Parts: sequence; C-alpha cells; structure tokens
Amino acid sequence: MDIVDPAVSEYVLAHCTPADDLLRELAAETRETFPSSAGMQVSQDEGQFLTMLTQLTGARRAVEVGVFTGYSSICIARGMPPGGHLLACDVSEEWTSIARHYWKRAGLEERIDLRIAPALGTLRALPADQVLDLAFIDADKASYPLYYEELITRLRPGGLLILDNVLLGGHVLDSAFQSDDDVAMRQMNEIIAVDDRADSVMLPVRDGITLARKR
Repeated sequence: MDIVDPAVSEYVLAHCTPADDLLRELAAETRETFPSSAGMQVSQDEGQFLTMLTQLTGARRAVEVGVFTGYSSICIARGMPPGGHLLACDVSEEWTSIARHYWKRAGLEERIDLRIAPALGTLRALPADQVLDLAFIDADKASYPLYYEELITRLRPGGLLILDNVLLGGHVLDSAFQSDDDVAMRQMNEIIAVDDRADSVMLPVRDGITLARKR
C-alpha cells in the first residue's frame, strides 16, 4: 500500500524546513554505503517533526531505540536545550560508525550516549524512576511491545513516546500478512489504543507514526 502518494511527498518536502548541508550529506552517504537499507532512515520531514516534538516537550532526557546511521539522533539532539542527554540504542557498529562521525561534525557527540547492545537489556537496566521526557522507537518491529512497556513506565507524566512504522506499508490492515513483524505491530497498535496510562494519536505520516503522551 502506498501510504504517501509520491506527488504529495514531493510537495510536503518542498514545504517544510529543509535539511541542512550536514543532514543532506548524511542521507547521501547512507544511500551510497547501504543502498539496500537506506529506506530505514527517517525522511527530511519526519526528521524535522522529531526536532519540533523534542522542542515542544522541552525534552532534556530522551531515549532512541534504533539509531541506524544517526539522522534521527541528530534531529532529536538538536531539539534539546543545553545539558540535554540522548541515550541511543543499536546493535550495529557498522551503521553507527557513520552516526558517530556525523554526531561529531554536528557538535553533538557529548549529548549522545551510544550503547551497542540489544536494546531491551539496555532499557531494563535503566532506573525505574519516571524521569524520561521523550522516547523514539524505530528498531526491530517484533520487539516493539517490549520496548514500549519498558519506556512507558519510565516516562514522566506528560512525557512523549514516538513509534515509527506503525502501518508497516499497510500490512497491519490486512490479516493475510502474518510475519512476526506484522503480528507484533498489530499487537502494539491495539495495546496503545486501550492503554489507560497514555493518550495517543496515530498519524498517517510516512509509514505511520504514533504519539503516546504519558498521563
């Protein structure tokens, strides 16, 4: 399913704050270095959306699950005030080596703490206190319900949890799709819809984004 018509996508990209030179270079290097995986990188408009959400929430303490080459990390970290801290979780040294390079160029390396390890273990090792202001999940889809549970309990009241790819190219709408990712994402979407710990909205942005605000 084509969630965003190409003509609409082109128009949207032309009418939002453009990516700067550094982000454009990062996107180009990602496409060149990892052509088969480049689609995992957030788009220009989604990156700007992440920056704006970070600014609107005043987030100082954030977690990102799924770094890839670091585009979304830069967008979140740039939206933070001085002294902000982003815990970035990934399992790939190869992908994140590019991320580290661009974080340094962006002057954000002191603001981002990269943990190369299975994210679930990293999250479970965090203090149980409700101290997080913002969290972004964009990693292996089958683990979304587990990541969500670990993060929603650690968000402060009013904190924001952002989940990417919640439409999975339309697969969640069609029960014929029964991969582990499809089943887990349907489960995730149902969990959030009835979770009395948060108010949520699902948006048809790119491959679907859900915002869950902790009550």
